[in-house]
Amino acid sequence: MKDKKVTIIDYNSGNIGSVINMFKYIGVDAELTNNPDEIRNAERLVLPGVGNFSYGMNQLENSGLIPVLNDAVLNKKTPILGICLGAQLMTLKSEEGMVNGLGWLDAVVEKFKFNSEENIKLPNIGWRDISIEKKSILFNNMYDNPRFYFVHSYRMISNNLEDVLAKSSYNIDFTAALEKENIYALQFHPEKSHRYGLEVFKNFVNIQNKFK
Repeated sequence: MKDKKVTIIDYNSGNIGSVINMFKYIGVDAELTNNPDEIRNAERLVLPGVGNFSYGMNQLENSGLIPVLNDAVLNKKTPILGICLGAQLMTLKSEEGMVNGLGWLDAVVEKFKFNSEENIKLPNIGWRDISIEKKSILFNNMYDNPRFYFVHSYRMISNNLEDVLAKSSYNIDFTAALEKENIYALQFHPEKSHRYGLEVFKNFVNIQNKFK
């Protein structure tokens, strides 16, 4: 995979070291940048992130990268992989803040809600099985009984069921991944998911821009 390259968006939100290391492990050149020209001309983009929705959107706004990201993702149809907070930022809005999201996906983000007597703790943290809801290159040659590592208190709710790529469960079913055209949004952390995550990264770097 030495001829493959991914561009990781640097907007000062979260630890991206493990993401870079996973790409390096599979022999892929992973470039961390906030340079608009490099993002505009990228072959594949990764939007990582952990933490608060409003903080993440404010960081993107302050970086001045939103216009170039919109152009790359919506116009040029560059494949992009959102991870955890990065995935949530692709939606319309979140209960976690007063700012709008990027709006690339027709989905919203809401906090897990449980009955008080259920005594279910947040965040949802740890390994969870997923069910793959539709065929996707992202899960090509995936191991049987795939499971991934999650850390989140908020969940994505899609208004378009056709975009739901995978589901999982934490007392209630929730969306584990969304896919729309060139946009891939993962609630889980593939960089912390060992062999399952490695397969996701391998598949992502083999995605070509089929909309050119």
